Amino acid sequence: MSSILLLNGPNLNLLGEREPDIYGDFSLEDIEKTIEKLGKENNIDTECFQSNAEHELVDKIHNAKSNGVKIILFNPGAFTHSSISLRDAILGVNIPLIEIHLSNIYGREEFREKSYFSDISLGVVSGFGKQSYLMAFQAAKNYLLRED
Repeated sequence: MSSILLLNGPNLNLLGEREPDIYGDFSLEDIEKTIEKLGKENNIDTECFQSNAEHELVDKIHNAKSNGVKIILFNPGAFTHSSISLRDAILGVNIPLIEIHLSNIYGREEFREKSYFSDISLGVVSGFGKQSYLMAFQAAKNYLLRED
């Protein structure tokens, strides 16, 4: 069975409370439940993990290959614009990546326009709120079908 790892970076645990005009009024738990349900419906193992600690995300990425992960969906949050260590971890395990953002990072503050992940990702889904995750899941599913 194929496997998807959904990673979420700092402050995404505050979804529904933090700046709902930008990020929406749904929780990260809502997103994770939806992704897990889609995984079951499509016979794809899914694991969801969120951390505000960079080293915990690095460790999760390092363990992904030995855990059978075939593709990573990742909303790095603020680490998008600052984390070379997370970028290096992704490159180190050589697992395909789809970058996710709730908001359009290219339509916000200038510092948000730089991503350390976009150039090493299969694609980026940005600006569609909760739908960004659903679109990324669909892209991952299509990728896995092509790989099998």
